[in-house]
Amino acid sequence: MTLPPTRLLFREDAYLRDAPARVIGHTPEGGILLDASVFYATSGGQPGDSGRLLWDGGQIAIATAVKAGQDQIALVAAEPKPLPPVGAPVMQHLDWERRHRHMRVHTALHLLSVVIPLPVTGGQIGAERGRLDFDMPEPPEDVEALDAALNRLIDRDLPVSDSWISDDELRANPGLVKTMSVMPPLGQGRVRLVRIGQGATQVDLQPCGGTHVARTGEIGRVEIGKIEKKGRQNRRVSLTLIA
Repeated sequence: MTLPPTRLLFREDAYLRDAPARVIGHTPEGGILLDASVFYATSGGQPGDSGRLLWDGGQIAIATAVKAGQDQIALVAAEPKPLPPVGAPVMQHLDWERRHRHMRVHTALHLLSVVIPLPVTGGQIGAERGRLDFDMPEPPEDVEALDAALNRLIDRDLPVSDSWISDDELRANPGLVKTMSVMPPLGQGRVRLVRIGQGATQVDLQPCGGTHVARTGEIGRVEIGKIEKKGRQNRRVSLTLIA
C-alpha cells in the first residue's frame, strides 16, 4: 500500500512547537511514520529535530527525524521502546530550544554567504555553531571586517520570507544556486526560495528547504572563527552564536 506524503508542518510554520498527528506506518528500521510532522528531517546540512511523542498509554523520546521513501518523514526513537501502533493519534512535542538555535545558525549562514560572495562547496548546521566551505583560493585579509559586516546585517533586523518557483524557472536562473556540490532537489515541480530583506532591502535569495528565523535580528550576536584550509582551493569558515 502506498502511503500518503507526510504533511510538512515545519514548512507551514517554523515556530510550531507541538502538533497532533496520526501514525500511518513504521519503517523496517523502526522509524515512526506520521501523517504530519512538526519534526524537520535531516537534510541540506541541517540536523533532524528531536523531542517527544505521546499517545494514549505511552510516550517515547525522539532522537532525530530522517527522510523515508520519496515523501515521508520517519521519527527515530532515542531508545528501544514499544512504538505507537498504526492508526494511533499522537501528540508531537519539539525540542524547541535546539530547533530554534538551528534556525538562528541557518539564517546566519545565509548571511555569511552574502558577506563572502563566493561559491559554496559545503556546509553544516549545529545548535551552537555552523560552517560553510567556500571555493576560496586565498584567505580573506581582514576577518574582523567580515565579522563586523555579518553582524551589521543581523542588526538590520531584515525580514526572512519564502516563495516558490518552478523547476524550469530555477534552471533558467542558475545564479540563484550558491552551492557547487549540492543542487536543490528538482522533479517535484517547484523549488522553495528563502529571501532575506524585501524590495530595495533584499540582500539574499537562494533555494533552501530548511527552517529559518522570521527576522535577522533574532539571530543575535555571532562570531566568525578561524578560517581553515580544506584542499587546494577550499576554505572552511565557521561561525558561533555568542548571544
